[in-house]
Amino acid sequence: MSDQNEPDPFDELIAEETGRDPDLAVIEAGSRTLRTQGGPPEADVPTRPEDPETDAALREVETELASRWGETKLEPSVSRIAALMDLLGEPQRAYPSIHITGTNGKTSTARMIEALLGAFDLRTGRYTSPHVQSITERISLDGAPIGAERFVETYEDIKPYIEMVDSQQEYRLSFFEVLTGMAYAAFADAPVDVAVVEVGMGGSWDATNVIDGDVAVVTPIDLDHTDRLGETPGEIATEKAGIIKQDATVILAQQPVDAAQVLLKKAVDVDATVAREGLEFGVVSRQVAVGGQLLTLRGLGGEYDEVYLPLHGPYQAHNAAVALAAVEAFFGVGAQRPEPLDIDTVRKAFAAVSSPGRLEVVRRSPTVVLDAAHNPAGARATAEAVGEAFDFSRLIGVVGASGDKNVRGLLEAFEPIFAEVVVTQNSSHRAMDADELAAIAVEVFGDERVQVEPRLPDALEAAITLAEEEGEFAGGGVLVTGSVITVGEARLLLGRR
Repeated sequence: MSDQNEPDPFDELIAEETGRDPDLAVIEAGSRTLRTQGGPPEADVPTRPEDPETDAALREVETELASRWGETKLEPSVSRIAALMDLLGEPQRAYPSIHITGTNGKTSTARMIEALLGAFDLRTGRYTSPHVQSITERISLDGAPIGAERFVETYEDIKPYIEMVDSQQEYRLSFFEVLTGMAYAAFADAPVDVAVVEVGMGGSWDATNVIDGDVAVVTPIDLDHTDRLGETPGEIATEKAGIIKQDATVILAQQPVDAAQVLLKKAVDVDATVAREGLEFGVVSRQVAVGGQLLTLRGLGGEYDEVYLPLHGPYQAHNAAVALAAVEAFFGVGAQRPEPLDIDTVRKAFAAVSSPGRLEVVRRSPTVVLDAAHNPAGARATAEAVGEAFDFSRLIGVVGASGDKNVRGLLEAFEPIFAEVVVTQNSSHRAMDADELAAIAVEVFGDERVQVEPRLPDALEAAITLAEEEGEFAGGGVLVTGSVITVGEARLLLGRR
């Protein structure tokens, strides 16, 4: 640590960033001060626009969106988004869609579905949330986030209609509702052949639920957002079942018994066809491979062997099985057509899948891994995958969590694999205070295994130092986790722009 009387280089760089978003200034300045940078940039995570005018326009839109209700403040109704769609001419009806809900694995599954559809020469639109680094990530066309200019143009195109709805409704459209409207409008304008849409929260009253998904996908349901969705998997499933529409095909990942009962009943009520993981489709076999895993998947139309997936963990294999079944269902495999999808095309699609911030390696020596697990179920899956995919002799955790999450459960899931944990906080107003998080961490890990560094750059620096105590070739590593926001900021700090 530097002498208290000496100016902090990090703070000096922050001070230089005038007229900028303060949180972004912290992140960008930190990326220039960390002593060790990461690897090359990832194409599917956009950077700030290089053109100053475009960057200014994007910041203006971001500011206007930020003035609205955030994603955690909700009024359970689709009346506002439905009113916006009506004014826009129902753009969400211009293309078929695959709708995805569940607790964990939604974004990775969406990206796999998108890759498969694209490999079969369909033009895709993908809407996912939250974003890792840039708001433009949420709306993708043909597998890539829309550019900043197009994002701004889309907002400006529908802004008059947004203002009309705002003036007519009891509450203004929320941040998420506006983005959903933008996505549906952008997809119709492209136009896309199919939209892959991830719910924001729940299902029935989620803003995305103005579409009638030809295929409804439900990834594993567990406890999260219990204050809004329910306190048991069955109660949560009642809300998520709202995306299952009349005569749709439902792809169900493995579910808790009470959740499965609710989902199956809803499917019967609306005459939907159901395919269940472990029965109609699933993972036949998997083995760890360099940079990922090699799978044999059973789909609705038969087996698909020697499928390489460049993602780690058993849960990603299950996500792949769900994604494959969803795309088969979209093409009518197992119903209208008996033959499976072309195996070479399936292999090519899966081999090209990426999922930023999901067990993503961003640095070597020591290895730094980012994972956006933010609830106990996700943390347990991540802990299992880390043990399988990496041979760490000493793993240091960097945890920055949101205050509205089950933080104790998250920490308990990671306790067996972390030698020590550095607790911190991200720039979000939702972030749990580092000292408050540390108090819980001490109860889980013990005082000797917990270090507190409120600033994320300091936390990363401390964790890397602790990992390096093992020596250059001893296998120390760092896992940054607890929140998508924490992971996104760490990604920037470590040079992944």
